[in-house]
Amino acid sequence: MSDIVYIEYRFTVKPKEPASDILIAELGEAGFESFVEEEDDVLAYIQKTDWSSDILDDIYIFGNSNFEITYQYKEIAQENWNATWEQNFQPIIVDDVCMIRAPFHEKIQVDYDIVIEPKMSFGTGHHETTHMMLQHILQLDVENKTVLDMGSGTGVLALLAGMRGATNIDAIDIDNWCYLNAKENVARNNMDFISVYEG
Repeated sequence: MSDIVYIEYRFTVKPKEPASDILIAELGEAGFESFVEEEDDVLAYIQKTDWSSDILDDIYIFGNSNFEITYQYKEIAQENWNATWEQNFQPIIVDDVCMIRAPFHEKIQVDYDIVIEPKMSFGTGHHETTHMMLQHILQLDVENKTVLDMGSGTGVLALLAGMRGATNIDAIDIDNWCYLNAKENVARNNMDFISVYEG
């Protein structure tokens, strides 16, 4: 079986918000599988077999004069994909009490240590909306409450709710990658009472 080859796009977006949200949503509809948000840029990945040189022609935001978007792209092999992902996925700390990290990151002393491996799923905590939701969950009294994480991606919001004491938690995503990844992350964090659904 041959290695999967990806095309990596690096988009520079101004202003970053809300343009990056719109861009990621449109790219996801076009077949891009994974995204990494940096301070100024958005990295987007698509398998070469799903790519064509005109893939961005129908991306609406490029025609919106309110945003300035430039990009470059390159081909990366499977072995470099994993290295690129690890290099770009940095751990984050939310309000000094919650850490979201990959298994290869060093653990530090925080109240809530969430270990995820995003793979192709959305929800590392780097995205502004996810970060704000994590902060909101930290402020809520969810102990013994019911929580629904709709569009759960990696399951990171459901995981934090579980660590904060919620007892009846459903995480749902329509994407099979996200469903499988959330199940893995639930098991990785010993939170098997969280129910994960695809649909």
